[in-house]
Amino acid sequence: MHNEFIFEPAPQSGLEISGSNKIFPVHRIYCVGRNYADHAIEMGHDPNREPPFFFQKNPDSLVKQGQDFPYPSATNDVHFEMELVIAIGKGGVDIAADAALDHVFGYAVGLDMTRRDLQGEAKKLGRPWEVAKAFESSAPCSSIVPASEIGHPAKGAIWLKVNGVERQRGDLDQMIWKVPETITYLSTLFTLKAGDLIFTGTPAGVGAVERGDQMVGGVDGIAEITVSVV
Repeated sequence: MHNEFIFEPAPQSGLEISGSNKIFPVHRIYCVGRNYADHAIEMGHDPNREPPFFFQKNPDSLVKQGQDFPYPSATNDVHFEMELVIAIGKGGVDIAADAALDHVFGYAVGLDMTRRDLQGEAKKLGRPWEVAKAFESSAPCSSIVPASEIGHPAKGAIWLKVNGVERQRGDLDQMIWKVPETITYLSTLFTLKAGDLIFTGTPAGVGAVERGDQMVGGVDGIAEITVSVV
C-alpha cells in the first residue's frame, strides 16, 4: 500500500546563498534573548552574564531580501531588532566550543520583528513569547554569505536605520555570548541540524515601526537588508 499525504505539504523554506544559484534549506530558527548588555538594560534587565536563553520562530516566518514586511494583526506596537544570523551547515549535540565554528556554513543579517505589546503582556503573566515572536513574516533575513568567503567575524558594526535615521548601532564584539559559545550552549539543549538558523540578539535602540516605514540594516563586512513595512 502506497501512503500519500492527505494534502500537499508546505513548501520547504530556504534562503539564497550569496554568489550561488543554490538554496540553503532552513530547518529551525533559534533566537538568543538579551545578548547585548545595553539592550538588556534598556529592557529593564540585569546585563550581567547569565546563562543564555532561547526562543524559536518558524521557518515559514522568513521574509527574504526584496520582500515586504506586512504589519501584523492584534498589535499596535511592532518593534525591530537587528541581528547577526548564524547559518548552521553541520549539526550535532554537545558541540565543543573549540569545534563550534566548524559547524557554521555562513552568516546573514536578520530582523527579529516583535509584537512588543503582546510580549509585555506575556511577561507579566509568566507566559511563553510565541505570540510576540513567532507570527507570520516575523523573520526578515538577507541571503547567506558563506564563511568560506568572509571567515568568522568576531567584530564589526551592527546597525539599523528607519526612514534614513539611524536607530540602532552596536558591534559584534559586544555580544555577551559569542558565536562559538552560543552554538555550544544551544547544542546541549537541542540536536542542531544542517539548515538551522540562529538569530544572535540585538543591540540597544529597538523601537516601533509603522506602515510605510523602510528599514535598512546590516552588519559591516557581512550583508545588508532592506525591508518595507506595508
